[in-house]
This record gives sequence, structure tokens and C-alpha cells, in this order.
Amino acid sequence: MLSLAQRWFPAALRVDGERLAGAALAWTLLGLLALALGLPLLFILGKSVLTMDGDFAGLGNFTEVLASPGLMRAAGNSLLLALTVSALVVPSAFAFAWALCRSRAPGKGMFRQIALLPLLAPSLLPAISLVYLFGNQGLLKGWLGGGSVYGFWGMVAGEAFYAFPYALMLLSTSLSVADARLYEAARAMGAGAWRRFATITLPGARYGLASSALLVFTLVLTDFGVPKVVGGDCNVLAVEAFKQVVGQQNFPRGAVVGLMLLLPAVLSCFIERAMSRRQRAALSARSTPFSPSRAPARDAAALVMLAIMAMPLLALMGVGVGASFIKYWPYDLSLTLAHYRFDQVDGGGWGAYFNSLEMAAATALIGATLAFLGAYCCEKLPAAPLARGMLRFFAMLPMAVPGLVLGLGYVFFFNHPDNPLNGLYGGLALMTACTVVHFYTTAHLTIATALKQMDGEFEAVAAALKVPFWITLRRVTLPVCLPALLDVSRFLFVSAMTTLSALVFIAGPERSLAAVAIVTMDDAGDTAAAAAMATLIVLSSALASLAASLLSRRLVGRGQPWRPR
Repeated sequence: MLSLAQRWFPAALRVDGERLAGAALAWTLLGLLALALGLPLLFILGKSVLTMDGDFAGLGNFTEVLASPGLMRAAGNSLLLALTVSALVVPSAFAFAWALCRSRAPGKGMFRQIALLPLLAPSLLPAISLVYLFGNQGLLKGWLGGGSVYGFWGMVAGEAFYAFPYALMLLSTSLSVADARLYEAARAMGAGAWRRFATITLPGARYGLASSALLVFTLVLTDFGVPKVVGGDCNVLAVEAFKQVVGQQNFPRGAVVGLMLLLPAVLSCFIERAMSRRQRAALSARSTPFSPSRAPARDAAALVMLAIMAMPLLALMGVGVGASFIKYWPYDLSLTLAHYRFDQVDGGGWGAYFNSLEMAAATALIGATLAFLGAYCCEKLPAAPLARGMLRFFAMLPMAVPGLVLGLGYVFFFNHPDNPLNGLYGGLALMTACTVVHFYTTAHLTIATALKQMDGEFEAVAAALKVPFWITLRRVTLPVCLPALLDVSRFLFVSAMTTLSALVFIAGPERSLAAVAIVTMDDAGDTAAAAAMATLIVLSSALASLAASLLSRRLVGRGQPWRPR
């Protein structure tokens, strides 16, 4: 039987129940993010002010690191490397993006896919390819004139390959939107092509240029894979952090190095936020979208430029993949599958590869689910404003935390003997959680953008009809956001397969991963086997991307005929 309150106040009870469920969802998600992100970061800060014995050291560790010539040299090398790669990659990516967006060169779709190929590979692959081309037995070693690929310029080449597609995506987005009226007015006033480029194109893309420069700088500064393979005697902070924590077990000094890596990333995030507030929309309601007209000379020049810039990308990718099938590079170029016998070399065997597949699948499923629920709480639920505000903060925080720093935090927090979650350390569950948190911001923003495109009338109508929010979520919101959800799942899967910097600290010997196995194989001198493992990662990432695209097209085509395709 219904109680007196239920008979007299059914609507009030329903509303209170929905608010309670919404608040519970928001606080639960906030608690998970605080556990998986906030506490590990706090432990880095705490470890940096303690001695090896656990006593309070104050700023002693910082003073010791600043007084260490080796560490300061590594910091200088890291900054110089990041600045050099940014200075090379950003103009190159801008030229490539301009040719894609502002010309009618044939084959633009193919060139775009070539430029994005590095996203499917771990950062170790270009480094391995450089060793095969310019190493001690490299085919093109003579091109270096007695120099060596091991060192600063080898790292520059590998990092440029690794960071190029990230800059290209940002700049392509920036250049794909423009008001054609500005170009028509400039042409009518007699401005030539170079004048229009200098006064319209460049100013319109300045936010994309600055954002891409900050992104490349942060990626290179915190990357571990390329310096580990071709760094040689040129030490950098990312490798130094690994040595301090894994090699020397000096956790306080490793924490200080981690904070040194965190500071530039945080500053870059604040600079990007400040610039975004000053950025104006490139298109207004009265704008005319820009479409490049035919210009044979410009299009031919764009085609040549695209082809020239695509060649080294294809070469590094092709050499790394091809070398995995070569018997003994470069003396015996006959084909073989012997390098895929991973059980005969160090690194965890085929189990490492299947562990990566399992972790990537779990990351895609769990990460997409959490990102969807988190974005829904922030954008659509009116309950628990404090929890939603804090949830937004934690959702944006991973953008400013390099993977290497996050991995250090997981070592200090989850490997602590007094932590009841200590048993998770070295397992796939913890590695999955670390990867989800590492890439959470991108997933959250993608789904939040899709949710913002939905009119608030859906929730208003559901409330008027007394339909609980979880019913509206399942029947309306989820189907509409399905394409974005599939894109997020694909992104998380590929990222989990290729990432290394965070997981290299927490991957246990019994639960190794494919990307970590590549480091182990390369250290043991099994470079061909390392190339084979990297090839499997590329193939798995490509197949997952293709499957997600086909599934998205099939589901959207059948269930959402109203959506333009």
C-alpha cells in the first residue's frame, strides 16, 4: 500500500528521487576521479618533500636536484629538444594543413591519412626506424657524414614524426573555417595572394598555431620512447625520471623530476586557456564558408609540397614495419616471420601483446562509459552543483598532467605498503584506470560537445511528462551521441595500444604490455623483434579504427536516418 506521503506528494517524491540519483551519480564519478587522479598527484608532491627514509626534508630534495649537474643538463636538453621540435613541426604542419584546406590539390584525402599514420604507432617505432636507416648498420648511415643518429638530432627526427599529426589536426581545424567575404573584399581591393595570406590567413590561424606549439612542446618534453631508443649520451628529464624511480629506487628525487615535468605542462595549459578567451569566432551567422577556387599553379605547388612532406612519414613507418619481416638487416634482406616468435626473446612474449589488447578493449569500454556519464552530469543534470563543478575541474586536469607524471603518481600512491589498494599494483585493472585517466579530458570534451548540440527542450519535455532522466538518457541522449561515443571508444583503444610514458612505471613483469615489451626488447638488442611488436600495435590500431568507422556508419545509417551523412 502507498504511504500517506506517496499518495499526497507523488511528484515531489519523484523529483527528490531523481535529484538523489543524479547527485549520487555525480559524487560517485567525482570520487573515482579523485581516487584515480587527485590522490596520485598529491602523493608526488608529498614524496618530493620526504627523505628516502620517510622523514620530512622540506625543500632539500629540490636543492639537491638543482645542484646536480647531470639533472640540470637533462633539463636543458629537454627544453632545447622541445623548442627545436616545436620550431620544426609547427611550420611544417601549418604548410601541410594549408595545402589540405586551402587548395584543390588532388589526393588530399590520401595525404591526410598518411600524415595521421603516426597516431597508430607508439613513439618507439620512428626511433627504431631511424636506427635501421642511420644506425651503426643503417642503410643510409653514410648520409650522416660520420655523425651518429644517437643523440640530440636523432631525437629531434623521431619526435618530429611522433608530434606532427597532433599539430596537423589542430591546424587543419583552424584553417578549415574561414569567412569567404574577407578574401573577396581583399581581392577586390587589389591584395595579392601573399598579402591575403599575411593579413587574413595567418591572423585567423594564430590561436591554432599557438595551441599546436604548446601541444608539441608538452608532448616532446614528456615523451619517453624516442629518447630511450636514440637518445644516446644526450640525457633528458623523461629518461632521468625513469632511471631515478625504476633504476635507482630514489623516489624523492624522481618525484622532484616529475614536478619539473609537470610545471611546463601546467603553464602551457594556462597559456592556452588565456588565449582561448581572446579567440573570436571565425564564422558568424552572416559568414560565407570559404571554399578554395581552382588555381593550377597553386594546386600543383600544394601537391608537390604534400608529396615531399609525406615521403619521410611513409619512409619511417614503412622501414619500421618492413624491417620486422627482414631476416638480418641490412645484410640478408630475405623475408621471414622469425622476429614474431616473441616467446624466444625478452619482453613477455605474445602474452604482452594480448595483455595490451585486453587493456585497450577495457579502456575503450570503461573510459567511454565514464566519460559519457561524466559529461552528462556536467551538461544535463541540475543536481549536486558542487559535485558537478568539481567534476568539471577533474575532467580538465588530465590535460595538464603528462603521462610520465601520472605514472609516477601511481607508483607512489598504489605501491605504498599501507594503501589497501596495493594489490592492484602491476595488474591490468590499475593500468586500465591509469590509461582512462590519462586520456579522459579528450574523451570528456568530445562527448560534452555532442551533448551541447542537443537542445535542452529534450530534458524539459521529459520533466513535464514526468519521465526520469535515466529513461531520457537511454532512449534519447545515448542514441543521439552514439557517433561521438564510438569516436571516443576508438580514440581510447588506439591510445591505450600506443601509450608508453605512464604505463612503463606500473606494468608488472607478469603483466607486461606490448609498448613496454618494445623497450625491453630494444634494451636486449632484439631490435627486429621490437619492430615486429610495434608493427602489431599499428595493425591492431588500424583494424580497430576501421571497425569503429564501419560500425558507426552502420548503426547511424540504420538507427538515425535523420542524421546527414
